[in-house]
Amino acid sequence: MLAFSDVHLGYEEALTKQGILIPKFHFKDLVLRLEKMIQAVKPRVIVVNGDLKHEFGTISDDEWRNALKLIDFLRKNCEELVLLKGNHDKMMDPIACKRDMKAVKEHVAGDVMFCHGDFVPFIPDNVKTIVIGHEHPAVRVREGVRSEKFKCFLHGKWDGKQLIVLPSMNLLTEGTDVASELVMSPFLKRDLSDFDVWIVADKIYEFGKLKKIEKMK
Repeated sequence: MLAFSDVHLGYEEALTKQGILIPKFHFKDLVLRLEKMIQAVKPRVIVVNGDLKHEFGTISDDEWRNALKLIDFLRKNCEELVLLKGNHDKMMDPIACKRDMKAVKEHVAGDVMFCHGDFVPFIPDNVKTIVIGHEHPAVRVREGVRSEKFKCFLHGKWDGKQLIVLPSMNLLTEGTDVASELVMSPFLKRDLSDFDVWIVADKIYEFGKLKKIEKMK
């Protein structure tokens, strides 16, 4: 399985409406990154774990065009594509219907449950691992006066179950510094100091516990 979250297609168009002009490179770079992931994983199932689109109450031209193109691309590269609804996906149903699909709130595969993370759904007893997005987790690493924020994966415990938090797939934003900023997901409104931090760049970097990073600030 390949799971990713928080693509936020249409984010550039939303910025343009606010008077912030940036080149539209997000979709092209997204597909290039996904091609590498698919080549490495060769997934049978791909899970888009919420917030495929960005606009809340409408579907922008960019969202229509790129969401359908992305769905077509993903379906060509797996046997099953699962679309989960995030809090930005209120208007996701018309897009899914165009491809005879249905966007759902959660997906269970064996003892693993995928949900976006903006609320806590009913969780079956057999589920051992929960995978969420929504938070756009990141950490800020300092060296002297210089600091840099990195997207990260989080791994810890929630209600006795394994919890994995996916970083945002949107390259235009780094996300929430989970060591110092307020978190949004109800899954994460707790002490996160014992959560493990993983950063994926040219290779996988294990940063250890979040409390280790907090002490560096």
